[in-house]
Amino acid sequence: MRRIVLGLAVLALAVPAQGRAAEPAHTTVYFSSWSALIDKPAQSAIDSMAATAKARPAAHLALTGYASTVGSAAANTLLARLRAQIVLDALVADGVPADRITLRSVGATNFVLDPIESRRVEITLGEP
Repeated sequence: MRRIVLGLAVLALAVPAQGRAAEPAHTTVYFSSWSALIDKPAQSAIDSMAATAKARPAAHLALTGYASTVGSAAANTLLARLRAQIVLDALVADGVPADRITLRSVGATNFVLDPIESRRVEITLGEP
């Protein structure tokens, strides 16, 4: 059975205290090897983050795509960008305005020893 880990830690859904910005919300979407397909657990994490983003209309989403170290650096950078773009498209389909989302691809940098955990898109929601 394929291990899927969704590190969903959505913080500060309430209105922030006066004078203080809300804590950033963060989740990670994991992908299969050489895939950019969103499975049900990944879609669930994306839907939760979209709901949080819509509840915080001033907040900005930052997407960072990663890949494992298997394959060439160029292929991994491209795949990481594709994964981030797929997540961006899913967030927009869930009603998050595209102009509130930035995307970057870092390929196989910042990888972790577990290849499953390296194939990911990190989503962070924070105040501008």
